[in-house]
Amino acid sequence: MKRTIQAFLKYRNLLRELVIRDIKIRYRKSFLGLLWTVLNPLLMMIVITFVFSTLFKSEIENFAVYFLSGNILFSLNSEATIQAQLSVLSNGALIKKVYIPKYLFPLSKVLSALVNFFFAFIAVTIVMVVTQAEFHTTMLLSFVPVLYLTLFSTGLGLLLSALTVYFRDLTHLYNVFILAWMYLTPVFYPIDIVPESSRAVMEWNPMYKFITYFRMLILDGAIPSWQMNLECLLFGLISLIIGMYVFYKKQDKFILYI
Repeated sequence: MKRTIQAFLKYRNLLRELVIRDIKIRYRKSFLGLLWTVLNPLLMMIVITFVFSTLFKSEIENFAVYFLSGNILFSLNSEATIQAQLSVLSNGALIKKVYIPKYLFPLSKVLSALVNFFFAFIAVTIVMVVTQAEFHTTMLLSFVPVLYLTLFSTGLGLLLSALTVYFRDLTHLYNVFILAWMYLTPVFYPIDIVPESSRAVMEWNPMYKFITYFRMLILDGAIPSWQMNLECLLFGLISLIIGMYVFYKKQDKFILYI
């Protein structure tokens, strides 16, 4: 662990450059650039709000903020893990030439997704102003569920990036999985419509926990219980520990498969 921390401190500047590179590549030749991180969730919110508020007659109070708060959090996880999944493979040429701690590649993807999330959070603030939603002081704690989710996404990203080196088909499988995961998470529908018999299963959905925590702070002005904090922290730490274990177990043989 001590060597890992020393290596992280030694290569922190490289990590920063990798994050900057990811962001530049993503918005290269784009006229609006980083502004898309704010526009994308806003445009998605307009479409979903129209569909569910007008066509499906959703009765969720302030549906726009409800949807957007869940969507940006789910997008943080999906973007971080999907990008991290291919990070080792896409940097194969660099890995073969020089020594770089390989975990920096999936970690940089998680951090670049986190940067995008902070811009997307601006969209939530804009919508709250437009819809005249109440700003609660508990919003100041919104970084807490984001921190828990970042731990979770980092662990999952490390796990996926390691396994994908050996099983390339995992990229296609995970794309299907992430879509199913979104529909199984109350991003644009209330938990109330889920049958009582199925809600126990929802308790094991980490994204449901993170999003519920986030919405309690943003929409309800409530501080989640210590039990919910413990559950979210455990989801994050267990994912991180498993991801780190598998990644470090497999990384020495990456060069044979990339």
